[in-house]
Amino acid sequence: MDKLKIYLVDDHKLFREGLKLLLSTQKFVHHIYEASNGREFIDNLSFVDCDVVLMDIEMPEMNGIEATIEAMRLRPSLKIIVLSMYGDEQYYYKMIDAGAKGFLLKNSGIDKVVTAIQKVAAGESFFSEELLVNILNNMRDNKAEEVEPVDNDISERELEILYQVCLGLSNQEIADKLFISKRTVDKHRANLLSKTGCRNTAALVMYAIKNRIIEI
Repeated sequence: MDKLKIYLVDDHKLFREGLKLLLSTQKFVHHIYEASNGREFIDNLSFVDCDVVLMDIEMPEMNGIEATIEAMRLRPSLKIIVLSMYGDEQYYYKMIDAGAKGFLLKNSGIDKVVTAIQKVAAGESFFSEELLVNILNNMRDNKAEEVEPVDNDISERELEILYQVCLGLSNQEIADKLFISKRTVDKHRANLLSKTGCRNTAALVMYAIKNRIIEI
């Protein structure tokens, strides 16, 4: 993997400095930029070249949702990972609609942070397992919320693929696990995106969870 330029956007200086220190020891990291809010990040984005952004949600002046929308308008190929706290579930769908490619809990260890950055940089999506479980638990606790059944004609094999996608496996990893070719997985994933109307894997994962198509 080529060395990456990473942008940390978070209004807590101590958190930024701690994460920056940990990431600076990684061989794949070329440079780390910082911004204390979304407005500062957007103002600097026009003259800062970065590969992956770690974006907080709640910040002063411009929050993570607004900053992600604007950043994706300016640089559609930018890869953004959301830095999430427990209780932020209300924002997940908005962040995915804005163009985020991954979600990472702020209390994650450095190994998980590294995995998230590398996966998203490689064009994949990343969801921390704890985050997915937390979303599902909240749905189970909310008895009043009824979900309308979806009619999207997803096949049994596609459901199997979808489950593995929600676990965070790459197409090659899914192919190896299910003893099928990567090209077959590519085709199934493309069919899933088409049938659900999702524009990327992150949206597909949240769609599956929101509509209770799979259980993690």
